[in-house]
Amino acid sequence: MHDNTTRAPAATRCTPDCGQARLRYASGVTHISQHLLSLMPILRNTPFAWLQGLGAAVIIFGASMLARHLGRAYDRRLRAAARADLVAMAFQVMSRTSTFFLVSMSIFFALQFFRWPARERMAIDDTIVVVIFWQVGVWGSAAITAWLEHRRRAQRADNLAATSSLGVIGFIGKAVVWTMVVLLALENLGVDITTLVAGLGVGGVAVALAMQSILGDLFASLSITFDQPFFVGDFITVDNFQGTVEHIGVKSTRLSSISGEQIVLSNSDLLKSRLRNYGRMHERRVLFTIGVTYETPVELLERIPQILCTIIEGIADTRFDRCHFSNHNSASLDFETVYYVLTADYKRHMDIQQEMRLKLHREFARLGIEFAYPTQRLIMERAGAPGARHPPAPPG
Repeated sequence: MHDNTTRAPAATRCTPDCGQARLRYASGVTHISQHLLSLMPILRNTPFAWLQGLGAAVIIFGASMLARHLGRAYDRRLRAAARADLVAMAFQVMSRTSTFFLVSMSIFFALQFFRWPARERMAIDDTIVVVIFWQVGVWGSAAITAWLEHRRRAQRADNLAATSSLGVIGFIGKAVVWTMVVLLALENLGVDITTLVAGLGVGGVAVALAMQSILGDLFASLSITFDQPFFVGDFITVDNFQGTVEHIGVKSTRLSSISGEQIVLSNSDLLKSRLRNYGRMHERRVLFTIGVTYETPVELLERIPQILCTIIEGIADTRFDRCHFSNHNSASLDFETVYYVLTADYKRHMDIQQEMRLKLHREFARLGIEFAYPTQRLIMERAGAPGARHPPAPPG
């Protein structure tokens, strides 16, 4: 007979090796947890500290973003109204506040609700110092840009010298701002900037030797800025190049030539060249010569200076200087005339010259005075005729 009674399973017994394995596992989990807590001390904080930190971050970030949005909207209104006072420049500077800076500051204030070891606390403080000084540099650059825009609008019409130098001044100002920002940030981080500056001074000599051409152009731009041999808008001639100055940069100056192309000249080469600046010309002196034929009667020759004086004085933007019978040329009797065009505009000069010459042609045609042109007259005489000249007899 078979026994159908169900037998209860035998109780599982743990061997000594199994108990040791469980103890090692629990010890490993505890060690890993402690290691994670040591690596991320933020996890040691209570849920209430987390709630406070997250709430502060959201509130500060939202309020700062709203303030920046309103500031930028007001800045656009001031720009549309062409307002350029200190208030407008302040709003223009504050509108350059970056989102990265706002996020960093929100996180920094949120972390104040957490407990941190001294080393981590110092790392957080150093990081926020770098972020703050970076944003200060952005604000400083924006302030210089706002001031330059204000000066351009205020002086573009009547002070070309200031307009020409603003670009170089802006570059130097921004370089000084960022240099000061870097040095102050390093000093706040505990770096001995005295030793650093001394090291930079020694290394700067080697850099200066390697960058002679670039530094030469930089100092040439400073010379152009302060000496002001030409301004933006002046028409200049340099060697075989001529054009209107479009831009005076740190390394080069750009000209717009008469034929339309852009000419780029190095600042150092520009100062070494012979330069003619027609933009400084307040009036233009014009000298021209006309010749009339030898058959012109003396009475008409005497009237020619007065004729030219009357024609030139009858044209606007001119001042007559003199007109003289200057030369007996081989084919003409020459009159030299000098007058002044009271403007530097070259187109106006050509219009005056054209008007004067047309009036002169009409007046000479009315009086019967002929302009001379190169001619040759051949005189032939018959031998034996009265008054004929005979060649001398050969010696012998």
